[in-house]
Amino acid sequence: MVTSLHIPRLVIAAPSSGSGKTTVATGLMAAFSERGLAVSPHKAGPDYIDPGYHALATGRPGRNLDAFMCGPDLVAPLFAHGAAGCDLALVEGVMGLYDGAAGRGELASTAQVAKLLRAPVVLVVDASSQSRSVAALVHGFASFDPQVRLGGVILNKVGSDRHEAMLREALEEAGMPVLGVLRRAPQVAAPSRHLGLVPVAERRADAVSSVSALADQVRAGCDLEALMALARTAPALECEPWSPQGALVPRGGAAPQAPGADGTGPRPVIAVAGGPAFTFSYAEHAELLTAAGAQVVTFDPLRDEVLPDGTTGLVIGGGFPEVYAPELAANAPLREAVAAFAAAGGPVAAECAGLLYLARTLDGKPMCGVLDADARMSERLTLGYREAVAVSDSALAAAGTRLRGHEFHRTVIDPGAGSAPAWGFTHPERRVEGFVQQGVHASYLHTHWAAEPSVALRFARSAARAG
Repeated sequence: MVTSLHIPRLVIAAPSSGSGKTTVATGLMAAFSERGLAVSPHKAGPDYIDPGYHALATGRPGRNLDAFMCGPDLVAPLFAHGAAGCDLALVEGVMGLYDGAAGRGELASTAQVAKLLRAPVVLVVDASSQSRSVAALVHGFASFDPQVRLGGVILNKVGSDRHEAMLREALEEAGMPVLGVLRRAPQVAAPSRHLGLVPVAERRADAVSSVSALADQVRAGCDLEALMALARTAPALECEPWSPQGALVPRGGAAPQAPGADGTGPRPVIAVAGGPAFTFSYAEHAELLTAAGAQVVTFDPLRDEVLPDGTTGLVIGGGFPEVYAPELAANAPLREAVAAFAAAGGPVAAECAGLLYLARTLDGKPMCGVLDADARMSERLTLGYREAVAVSDSALAAAGTRLRGHEFHRTVIDPGAGSAPAWGFTHPERRVEGFVQQGVHASYLHTHWAAEPSVALRFARSAARAG
């Protein structure tokens, strides 16, 4: 049912990466949450790490809005699902405001997400090396696409009172409101490494302190009342909110159910890897599995020596096993339990970090040995959107299933594909990748199951049969 969603909302964007979007977006989320508002946090694009900081700032799941992986038509419904009942929604952009999928125009850009959500945009500008030129920069971004409503600017890395005065004067001449000014404050920056920020799960106590410091900085430097007033100018959003239950219902049909979904049979227990080494997941995946009748239980491969009781399905998503290879190797009881589960034909869905964990070795350290392959760190970054088709029938996807996904890693695995590959990439390059063997589906490709809910239902059914 199409509804009118009346929720104040803002998109926090920037001219380029490194301008301070995450600092500002996370700080705003925390500052508004501390005022007692229910803040819905969102991230444009496929990024997994920033939503962890958003969740810490708001106490709600950080959700991604990816117009490439899920399609433009799902952006507003997924937003409405996450923002239901909230007082304010904040969307952190990706890269520069108009940057999107390579060679696809505006597709998957922050600008496209802002237009799909009919949300005003606040531009975060790194002003550290400019003064009056900031007006020309902002004017260009404001006029490039008339359908993108740029409502104001937050100036980041401002050096002094005099610097601030020059920037404000230039933007006043351009007619662009300044909604905040942040001084250089390296003490609140989150540490980074080879794939971006260090995830919250790896630095929980320090991350809490960092988010609190960001809230203090934003509260002191930004006009929260003006930002809220701008957010309230967003018009009603007309869409049907996404729901995991509704997503499993085919058009014109009744909801197909896995055993246990109707309460008449045992619920399959699907164990999902978590903890510091496996931090990448989309909230909708667990929601879809639950809607399909599964009981979702989290376990930590760094600490737990056995799989959760009654496990009949195993999901091992993305993360940083390369950082924790010695600790993962040292937990031999769990590695052996995973290997035994896979050898018995148990359904396993592994993405990126999960692929590495199932390998024979990672940087010379023993892993689960489920796959006859070895993984290692590489100097080369593999990054980008992919269009893929399932090559082999698996517990996750029927052969011929088409999905869009994303690769993001600095590791390689040899061989790169098994005798029954998981995916065949059709764009931007043609190659096969990943492994399907018995109940295992393992691949570097990150996917968003909301785009193709049948994979969640298929996996839940596989887990139910395994029980």
